[in-house]
Amino acid sequence: MAKAPARPAEPEQELLTVRDWLRYSVSRFNRARLAYGHGTATAFDEAAFLILHTLHLPIDQLDPWLDARVLPSERRALADIVERRISARKPAAYLTNEAWIGGFSFYVDERVIVPRSYIGELMRDGLVDVVSGPGAVGGILDLCTGSGCLAILAAHAFPDAKVDGSDISGDALAVAERNVADYGLQDRISLIRSDLLDGLAGRRYDLILANPPYVSEAAVAAFPPEYAAEPVAAHAGGSDGLDCVRRILERAADHLTPHGTLVVEIGIGREILERDYPDVPFLWLDTAESEGEVFALPRDALA
Repeated sequence: MAKAPARPAEPEQELLTVRDWLRYSVSRFNRARLAYGHGTATAFDEAAFLILHTLHLPIDQLDPWLDARVLPSERRALADIVERRISARKPAAYLTNEAWIGGFSFYVDERVIVPRSYIGELMRDGLVDVVSGPGAVGGILDLCTGSGCLAILAAHAFPDAKVDGSDISGDALAVAERNVADYGLQDRISLIRSDLLDGLAGRRYDLILANPPYVSEAAVAAFPPEYAAEPVAAHAGGSDGLDCVRRILERAADHLTPHGTLVVEIGIGREILERDYPDVPFLWLDTAESEGEVFALPRDALA
């Protein structure tokens, strides 16, 4: 009688090196047809992030560790996080409670969207296209601050500035408070609960940064599970996605100093915005990863 085929060993018994786990994770993620976009764009990048985080290795250094052998306890941890990423269909950052923008790490959980912003990319050079220098900015508002990431990046880019971070969500502000404390910036960053600009009467700033909800109703309805796992209010921008952007444009001049500047991220709404505001001289700030998704306006143009 023919022998029955041997039962495959469990992954943690067969997969011995970081390279083994990387290959296995990419295969599993591709087969599960996961969605990305929360700091990674591919199954490879997602797998590398989860593996490096789980093994407590620098997340920007994969090659030195590829042939390193993995301890049994580490293999169990890797098997667990790979399975959780597939079964939960949540962004990897919710599984690790960590998200990165540039070289900055932020605590995140399901109370906030996973931070990703082209404004953060522009902040690396201090928004040189719209700000004359760090010393020219004394007050900054990070509107819809969420996890507080842009407020923290702004505090580092403009070391002499005081920063307000506002959000309509008390849960989001609790996460932001934790991140501000982690960076020791409580004396420079104040967190305020506000529905856009409604709760900021009398406050004026040299720079307003806004990454508001800007996803259309149809796009929100079609979200894959990973995006649907995030707070819907942080995405939903009305029928065409630009309801919050319009409210900001209507009120921002009242909260800017005479030489202040507004910088807003709007996703793919440029054509709609330019159609609705044909006389507004939007300055589009492109990055290595985006084109026509962030605009800047001086107060004069808004007024």
